[in-house]
Parts: sequence; C-alpha cells; structure tokens
Amino acid sequence: MPVEPSILSMDNPVLVTYLITAAIAILKLMLQPWMTVYRMMKVRSGFRSPEDTKKTSLNPNPVPGQLEVNEYVERSRRLNLNDLESIPGYLAAGFLFVLTGPPLWLAQVLMWTYVVARMAHFCAYVTAQIHDIRATFWTFSSLPVLIMTGYVLLTALSA
Repeated sequence: MPVEPSILSMDNPVLVTYLITAAIAILKLMLQPWMTVYRMMKVRSGFRSPEDTKKTSLNPNPVPGQLEVNEYVERSRRLNLNDLESIPGYLAAGFLFVLTGPPLWLAQVLMWTYVVARMAHFCAYVTAQIHDIRATFWTFSSLPVLIMTGYVLLTALSA
C-alpha cells in the first residue's frame, strides 16, 4: 500500500505546485509597483501627492506637471490594482485547495492555468489590447480560482 505524503510537506507535489505558482504570483504582485515607479521617473509625471513635487535628491528638478494624470503611468497602476483584486484570492483559494488533497493533475491544470492567464493578461494590458482580449485572459485566471473554491466547499460540506 503506497504511503500518502503529508499534505503540508515538500513531498506533496500538489503543495509544491502551489508554492511555485504562488511565488510567481507574489513576485508579479510585488514587482508591478516597481514598473509604475520606473514609468513615473521616466516621464516625470503621474505623481500622486503634492509633496512629490518638492525638490529632493530623487526629484532634483521638479516640474509643474508632475501631478498631472499620465496614461503611461496610470496603465501600470491599473495593472497593479487588478493584481491586488485577483492575486490574494488565488493565494487563499489555492492554499485551501491544497488542504483538501486534490488530484495532482487537477491542481496542476488549475494552478498553472491561473499563472499563465495572469501573465497573458499582463501582456495584453501593458500593450493596450482591447477589452475583449484582456477580459478573456482575466476570465481564464478567474475560473481556476472559482473551481478551486468550489472544490474546497464541496469537500468541506461532504466531510
């Protein structure tokens, strides 16, 4: 009789899949603001707070338009907000999903679909693709989270 690996053990391939995909999602979440900062510094615009227009070592030559809305910067901010709306749900649902001991194939399909769809959504958004394309990729990232959550709920209700 095969020995079951502990659910919260690195011997559990479902947990390992979650850890890898969660780490990628967290990196995406934490690196996106750096893209926004880079864009703000590049165009010297899109700053948000009045104190940001003061002369400092990082802003040695403030210009009057620094607080004006800049689409180049705002696009990156919207990407970050979308990540903040999506990634925490994946992290929670994915972890609860791991605890239910799902089949490896199902976990891999759902978790990797989520990550690939989020990366595709990023590419579509950063290149200003039409809403239909972005929405398609968003949908493909949302469905795995909903499926995992439903699986968790059904598993818990049948326990």
